[in-house]
Amino acid sequence: MEFDFTRSVAPLVAIVAVATVALTAVMQPSTVFMMVLPSMIVFSVVAFYFGMRHGEFRTAR
Repeated sequence: MEFDFTRSVAPLVAIVAVATVALTAVMQPSTVFMMVLPSMIVFSVVAFYFGMRHGEFRTAR
């Protein structure tokens, strides 16, 4: 299965969106949008980058 950038990022964005909506039911929305959402975005970008690099490394071997 071939993945391009859109097919890879779309599920990631959907997971972050669903998690944000679910957290607003439990926590204060201001806390979620000011503290939790930015950290989820940063973590997902870092994890996506390292996962992409690892996949490239595994493919090249």
